[in-house]
Amino acid sequence: MRRADIIAEARDWMGTPYRHQASQKGLGTDCLGLVRGVWRSCIGPEPLDVPAYTPHWADRRRDDPLMEAAQASLLEIAIADAQPGDVLLFRMALGATAKHCAIITERPPSQPATIIHAYWGRSVTETRLVPWWARRTVGAFQFPGLEDA
Repeated sequence: MRRADIIAEARDWMGTPYRHQASQKGLGTDCLGLVRGVWRSCIGPEPLDVPAYTPHWADRRRDDPLMEAAQASLLEIAIADAQPGDVLLFRMALGATAKHCAIITERPPSQPATIIHAYWGRSVTETRLVPWWARRTVGAFQFPGLEDA
């Protein structure tokens, strides 16, 4: 699998409406559902069962289920080293758990990266990693088995 395959699959989800805890291209997905769908298409069956989770971005818990699942299933890398095809995790508030994820699609020099993600009120969309999102980035991960990593 190549980074271009991940990006192409993520872009194929664009326009899929937001639906909490869903992961069906064209029918409905949330941010995690998008990453799960890309995994299924590019790698195969999902490695973990996804437990129920709340849509509230400011959850404060002792555990950090999204971060823990990413660390168990993906390869953690430095945020500064993240490239197109990698997954970013975001924490929406200080002390909150990681509650959002996106896939980097482009990383032009001297410009903000672009990401594909889904969030409430939006379908799957490609946007710039503007400072608001960049400040909330708390983790970066690669899909396993990349040929061009």
